[in-house]
Amino acid sequence: MLFAGGLLAGALVGGLLARLQFARREESGTESIFVGNLAFRMPPDALRELFEQYGKVHAVRLMTDRVTRKPRGFGFVVMNKRDARAAIKALNGKEFFGRQLKV
Repeated sequence: MLFAGGLLAGALVGGLLARLQFARREESGTESIFVGNLAFRMPPDALRELFEQYGKVHAVRLMTDRVTRKPRGFGFVVMNKRDARAAIKALNGKEFFGRQLKV
């Protein structure tokens, strides 16, 4: 193994130098928004439809109990950062399915 400044620079594999290089984390331009105090009987697509009023929704994840698989009353919505800010401003505290959202 070859070392450069104390860090692994590579290893000889079959007479060739193999080097490990970590991928750079690319800025995705999206933001994951926490949404709490969700109604347990809310239809799964309802949250996506609500947030789509403010821009493209990349993903929605509603959290469930690992054992019972019942809703836990919170989830996450992934949107572009600019759209996410608008959605947060508009929806925090808004009543949705009889409950006041915490965004």
